[in-house]
Amino acid sequence: MNSRRGGFTLLEVLVAIALLGIAVTVVLQLFSANLRAIATSGDYISAATKAEAKMGEILDDDELSEKSWSETTDDGYRLDVSINDVLKARTENLQVRLLEIDLIIHWTKGTKDRSLTLRTLKMVEKEV
Repeated sequence: MNSRRGGFTLLEVLVAIALLGIAVTVVLQLFSANLRAIATSGDYISAATKAEAKMGEILDDDELSEKSWSETTDDGYRLDVSINDVLKARTENLQVRLLEIDLIIHWTKGTKDRSLTLRTLKMVEKEV
C-alpha cells in the first residue's frame, strides 16, 4: 500500500511561502527605488526651471559686468551667480568682450543638500 497521498508537505509549503516572500520583497524594493528616483528627478526639474529663468534674466541684461552675488528665493532655493570676464588676451584687440556666467542653485531635500550648476558665455560690446 502506498502511504504517500497527493498533496504538499508542510516543508514544501514553507519553502514556497519563503520564496514568495523574497520575491515580493524584491519587487517592492524596486518600486520604492523608482518612486525615490522620480521624486528626486522632480526636484531637479524644479531647480533647473528656476535656474534657467534666472539665467534668462541675467542674459537679458544689456549692462552686464564682472560681479558676484547670492540670493534666496521664497521657496528655499539659494542662487549663487558669478560673472567673469574671460579670454581677455584673445579679445583685447576686439570691440567685444566675453563674459562667463556661472549660476549655481542650491536646495535641501530632507537631510541632503543638492545643487545644480548652469554655465554659459555672453559676448558684450566693450565700453568706450
